Amino acid sequence: MTATAADYVWLNERFPDLAEAYCFTLVHNLAPLDVLSRLEGHSKPSRRGIEAIVDAAFELLDHSDHTRQFLAMTTVGHWTLMIEPVGYLGVTDELALPASAGTRWVSHFVNINGHDSFLWAQDTTKRLTFEPGMPDRRWGTTPDDLLAAMYHCGFQFWDETSDTEEHLAAEAAFALTEHLTGVRITPELLQDTTFICGSAPIR
Repeated sequence: MTATAADYVWLNERFPDLAEAYCFTLVHNLAPLDVLSRLEGHSKPSRRGIEAIVDAAFELLDHSDHTRQFLAMTTVGHWTLMIEPVGYLGVTDELALPASAGTRWVSHFVNINGHDSFLWAQDTTKRLTFEPGMPDRRWGTTPDDLLAAMYHCGFQFWDETSDTEEHLAAEAAFALTEHLTGVRITPELLQDTTFICGSAPIR
């Protein structure tokens, strides 16, 4: 257990357009096209790098009148990484829980209004969900199993609140995801990957 919020401060510095609003999801032992199928999605042309997928996400929202979400996926070890610029399907219970059948699903989301969510699902069961900005409030079948890891990753709990501390809830969510999956997201991964792309309906 080594990752902390400090390991992910680069996201806002390197990719500010993505950092404003995104959903990152990691799915164990399921290929990208299988993830897309579970979300009732359709394939789209591949795109390379974060700037290209952010542009594609906004274009799709406009062209579909906000009825479809752009998805960019790649394989990282035994995991599929799915990125949704300005999206949230990965943390939507009605989609994520059935899509997690037979696998582990770890997803976190933030939007431009500061709303955020973290979801850990295992074989259709919600193990843990909470708002990274308010980690004291947790739900799921095992809401306290990751409490020590959450402290280590850098979530700011009520008893630790300080006006002088930098609040890095989004970055801590990346660190907790790494703790659960063993996958470290890096700037090079986001910049250099040619992503398998698709779109899925927004419900």
